[in-house]
Amino acid sequence: MSDTMKGFISDLTKAFSTGVSYMMPTVVVGGICLALSLAGGDATAGKGMVVTNPFLQNLGIIGSAGFSMMIPVLSGYIAYSLAGKPGITPGMITGFIANTPIGENHVQTGFLGAMLMGILCGFLARWVKKWKVGDTVKTIMPILIIPIVTTVIISMVYIYILVGPIGIAMSWLITILSGMQGGSALVLGLILGAMAAFDMGGPVNKTATAFTLALMAEGIYGPNGAYRIAVAVPPLGIALSTFISRRKWGADDRRMGSSAAFMGLIGITEGAIPFAVKSLKTVVPSIMIGSAVGAGLGMIHGVECMVPHGGLIVIAAVNKAPLWYAVDMAVGVIVTAICLHLLRPNIEKEQ
Repeated sequence: MSDTMKGFISDLTKAFSTGVSYMMPTVVVGGICLALSLAGGDATAGKGMVVTNPFLQNLGIIGSAGFSMMIPVLSGYIAYSLAGKPGITPGMITGFIANTPIGENHVQTGFLGAMLMGILCGFLARWVKKWKVGDTVKTIMPILIIPIVTTVIISMVYIYILVGPIGIAMSWLITILSGMQGGSALVLGLILGAMAAFDMGGPVNKTATAFTLALMAEGIYGPNGAYRIAVAVPPLGIALSTFISRRKWGADDRRMGSSAAFMGLIGITEGAIPFAVKSLKTVVPSIMIGSAVGAGLGMIHGVECMVPHGGLIVIAAVNKAPLWYAVDMAVGVIVTAICLHLLRPNIEKEQ
């Protein structure tokens, strides 16, 4: 491997680590506040968890704000690691755009899009910093020229080049999924589970959500039950892994395990994102397998969830096979933890 490639990989590794370390507090604050808020809510058919207590509603606002900040902070500090302070603003703005529905198909690329935006902003801002300019212009480069040039170029690349193909792909996925009912129930469950875990709230996850909501509108609740099992598996499986496979995780990750468990119980798949960013090749396959197993079992057992929310917190809204809802989720969690144990090296070896 050439020195240039080694340097590129080193820069990316450092950038992802930096982005995660700054993102973690927003995940913890947002996740715990949202968990406490939803814990006091009631499962309502067609509406998910409804919180009526004013104090808990305000906690929910805080939690939602934390989750809204999570993706832009990740992107912003990835760019910061690559380009310094001039990269923060472009990274955060483009990360926000990546996490916002855009275009006719309402494309939202989530954390994967934000990671890409952070990388592109970081490298472009780093290049713009090297421009040879006069002393007068040099003083405004970090606060004006670099942020504006970087933000506008990367945002336009995303909006005009990336969003269209992604939207077409999402529409195609919905069409394919719509034809997989009846005898394909198990296969449908496996696919929905894998989609739920693949990007943890990103476009693939949102496509599965849209599909299950569309079926709910037609009075078909089985796929929603399977999907709601799947969304809770990634954070719960990782939390279990940090507890039983302690040599596979660093001290920071083990501390984050408790927060991930909170979020898994209330069906917040994004609780797995900080772990996935650090190690996509071990975390993403593990959670996809676990979620697919849990959702596939849910389809076999005829689990039906009446609300558009997941996790154990909505078990009261499972009108068919609520016991299997919990059991299938537990199986998916255990499968995820086993996969992580097999795929991840001991932390001493990794270092």
